[in-house]
Amino acid sequence: MTEHASGDLHVDVQVALSDIDEDAEPPSAAQLTQWAQCAYSAVRDTPAEVTIRLCETEESHTLNHSYRGFDKPTNVLSFPFEGLDDLPPELAAELATPILGDIVICHPVLITEAKNQQKSLSDHYAHMVTHGILHLCGYDHQDDPSAEEMEALETRILAQSHIANPY
Repeated sequence: MTEHASGDLHVDVQVALSDIDEDAEPPSAAQLTQWAQCAYSAVRDTPAEVTIRLCETEESHTLNHSYRGFDKPTNVLSFPFEGLDDLPPELAAELATPILGDIVICHPVLITEAKNQQKSLSDHYAHMVTHGILHLCGYDHQDDPSAEEMEALETRILAQSHIANPY
């Protein structure tokens, strides 16, 4: 577990990968933090905390099935924090920074998607981190207008890091 703070967003990076191919290494915790901060600062200016977890296919499959009802792994899942009301009072009192939520990224799925989409693994990670942060901030793509708004915002945020339009 690696913790990084950047601007108003504190990022906790967890890497739960058993075997990392040196030709397809995930981005560093510092890079993940930079992308998360860039996305967050585009839509919010209040302090918050987020966890980004990099996982294997089995964990993604289990989470996607349990929480979304899809019996397959997926690239990114976002779990917004529901609020302090769900925490014991003594734990809630200890929180110095509000919790935004958790983002779970499946490394093997991103490797496959990046190859299939002919983009760099790094750029694909940047997109998934940005996508996950925006979901935690309330953006979605459930209908065409919402999807267009979210995609345009993602494209603008990624351009700040010199990353091409992922769509």
